[in-house]
Amino acid sequence: MSDAVTVIWDDALLGYTMGGDHPMHPVRLDLTMRLADSLGVLGSSRIEVVKPEPAGPELLTLVHDPAYLEAVRRAPDDPYGAGHGLGTPDNPVFPGMYEAAALITGGSVLAAELVSSGRAQHAVNIAGGLHHAMRDQASGFCVFNDAAVAIAWLLGQGWERIAYVDLDVHHGDGVQAAFYDDPRVLTVSIHQTPLTIFPGTGFPEETGGPGKALGSAVNLALPNGTDDSGWLRAFTAVVPSVVRAFDPQILITQCGCDAHHEDPLADLGLTVDGQRASYRAVHDLAHEVCDGRWIALGGGGYGLVRCVPRAWTHLLAEAGGDRLAPDTVIPQSWQDDVRRRGLRTPPPGSMTEGGYVGFHRWDPFTENRVDRAVLRTRTASFPYFGLDPDDPRD
Repeated sequence: MSDAVTVIWDDALLGYTMGGDHPMHPVRLDLTMRLADSLGVLGSSRIEVVKPEPAGPELLTLVHDPAYLEAVRRAPDDPYGAGHGLGTPDNPVFPGMYEAAALITGGSVLAAELVSSGRAQHAVNIAGGLHHAMRDQASGFCVFNDAAVAIAWLLGQGWERIAYVDLDVHHGDGVQAAFYDDPRVLTVSIHQTPLTIFPGTGFPEETGGPGKALGSAVNLALPNGTDDSGWLRAFTAVVPSVVRAFDPQILITQCGCDAHHEDPLADLGLTVDGQRASYRAVHDLAHEVCDGRWIALGGGGYGLVRCVPRAWTHLLAEAGGDRLAPDTVIPQSWQDDVRRRGLRTPPPGSMTEGGYVGFHRWDPFTENRVDRAVLRTRTASFPYFGLDPDDPRD
């Protein structure tokens, strides 16, 4: 297996405009790639930037109904009668919608192809991770579910155990729904409690379809306000244990960064430093459990200036094997670019927010809101893996 790292990128990916001033505006992707380039991340000898091709119907119909694809194609000509969740405030219709969504999906499938073939050890598609799209419905800013399509493609290549770990503040409902009855795919989602945020799913008791798929879904729902230390404590109390027990051949992570404390659409309290630590945790896990085969996708994140570019530049640096020091100064040229664009948010000056990422490991003898969430998930899921919910060694 090559130790190369591939970053999937094409400026055409900026076409996913969502119709204008939408939280998902692709300026966040452009600023990320420009920041990563200005800090030398993309110049690493291990990293190659590769352009994707749009996913064709043969790929998209691995997950989506043909009638839905046709509805997405027709939607720009009939935005008010498209149906299928299209033409809503979350999923407005815009010219080139089908082409942009297909290109993003093609990028995630290309990432899967490169890792599957051994041509790359890691592959990153920051435009991907659109995890809410359902089989015949757009949802939550997502038109095509690129993560689910990439997983379905991998299954078609003969891979038998794929772990999908979702770090987004919102539950990865579309990916879970696509594989809820498939024991070959483990879906793990760590997110804000569905009692207070879209899509209202992702309770710990959602553990997979009946029969052989029971235990194939793991959901860790955290209380509002969870900070870096609490998030990392919860993650380490659940995610590594179930992933190790599942013993995947490939790890796919959705690295949405909307758990950030400034995110306008959510209420967790992570800093960029906590997000950087989360990327290191899943990277290390990939090397531990599946020989480093790691596909990293983007996802949510609506702090267009202060959060997304820094978080995903850290993700790219982590994947490339040359981590950025937290106190790395952001080049003045990048800050000036932000100001020239007329963005209202003042640009950050460094790659850290001074977040504290130390934490105490979970034990069953403490009692706080995060620990109650952890125990609820461990109680619901751990027995399916032969693990003891009350034993901190498991």
